[in-house]
Amino acid sequence: MTEEYRVPATTARETLVVAKSRFIGTAGRADCVEDARAFIQTVRSEMPDASHHVYAFRVGYGSSVVEGMSDDGEPAGTAGPPVLAVVRGADIGDIVLVVTRYFGGTKLGTGGLVRAYSETARITLSYLQTVPKVSKCLLSFDLPYSLYERAVRLVSAHDAAIIEERFTEQISLCIEVRETDVEALTAAIVELSSGSVRPIRLG
Repeated sequence: MTEEYRVPATTARETLVVAKSRFIGTAGRADCVEDARAFIQTVRSEMPDASHHVYAFRVGYGSSVVEGMSDDGEPAGTAGPPVLAVVRGADIGDIVLVVTRYFGGTKLGTGGLVRAYSETARITLSYLQTVPKVSKCLLSFDLPYSLYERAVRLVSAHDAAIIEERFTEQISLCIEVRETDVEALTAAIVELSSGSVRPIRLG
């Protein structure tokens, strides 16, 4: 079973000014690497005249995670790694964070850059709202028409959702259910059908 974890519920954007340079942090959700790259591109498009778009993302959580980052032209190690370090420490999964910099004319030095990017990332994440990501799976089963209405009530009672219905000689249902409710719902369907219907996990 996949571990449950917290993910961004919204997009957060905060600004920090350091020695006349503006650092704008934008954080949001990315359920896959493609989502993260699309988010980064969206931020670039919103602020095309910025000096740098530094980013870090973590798709997944725990032992199953894909990470990415970029200094985007800043001195190596002064931008992407500090932002990623903050993202790692936030204990949030499926997240992408872009720190956009408008250069203000004063060089900050390597230490100054690390502090500015880290602080922008921390401030942005402090305003980011999160929600728990609940692991779900798909179950499929066929049942006679006589059991359909009661089966639908069981699905609803377990806070599951019918994804697909097919009506032929029997009714084929594909439902999405929380991992934590799979065993109970499966047992309820088996009991309802006196053992003749056994849901199958898909994927």
